[in-house]
Amino acid sequence: MASGAKMNLFDAAAHCLACTDVGRKIELTHAAAAAVASGAFVVDADAAPPAAIGVAGRPQRPHLVSPRSLAQRGLGSAEGRAALVHAVAHIEFNAINLAWDAVYRFRGMPDDYYRDWVRVADDEARHHALLATRLAELGHAYGDFDAHDGLWDMAVRTSDSCLSRMALVPRVLEARGLDVTPGMIARLRAVGDHATVAILETILHEEVAHVRAGSRWFAWCCEREGVDAAATFDRLLQQHMRGSLRGPFNIDARLRAGFSAAELARLGEIAA
Repeated sequence: MASGAKMNLFDAAAHCLACTDVGRKIELTHAAAAAVASGAFVVDADAAPPAAIGVAGRPQRPHLVSPRSLAQRGLGSAEGRAALVHAVAHIEFNAINLAWDAVYRFRGMPDDYYRDWVRVADDEARHHALLATRLAELGHAYGDFDAHDGLWDMAVRTSDSCLSRMALVPRVLEARGLDVTPGMIARLRAVGDHATVAILETILHEEVAHVRAGSRWFAWCCEREGVDAAATFDRLLQQHMRGSLRGPFNIDARLRAGFSAAELARLGEIAA
């Protein structure tokens, strides 16, 4: 980008999204986020419409399998702890792509929407790097274990609706991290893995803001479309998540992330 020129945000998002090299994707993400933070970007209202969603840029490894095919390992061994760190690193890598797709795919949103999701992409890139460093300390690298692609599957299913994307990706799938991370932290602390605990505590704290961004823009989309947010969220849960929601829920974190008490009660009713 020439000195003084403004970055075309949709082009930058497409470039970050398509990149298959993990290190380069992280570099591009940080550079784009810095440009957005400084105001050196433009949202081109005349840009070509987004391409149909496909496979996001990712390395050849890890090998993707169904969630049920993933091996379960205890945390009493370094191998088991590395497998857990790898699983979270894969979630964070997917989250980089999800944030960039939210920027690239949904046009006509306020500038604050784009700022929010670029900031999320930047955070997720940093989270992945922290976990990759921890994996190296445990004798492994990203790609050494199998993984699944459930998060991106939902991105494909919601590619035609920003409202559905905000409801089901940040507020359902990514919010699951708010529920399960405290338990992971407790188990890792019990086996003395304080280095991983520190990383997960950072991620848990920052993921509240990411889910809150989903809540904010879900409400905005509902208002724009003239629909009731609570009824719409319930309909989408029934349509896409019945039988697959799991509790218990981290009530305090979810309240801070923009869930209402009524929504949390409904989640509890639907959860298996």
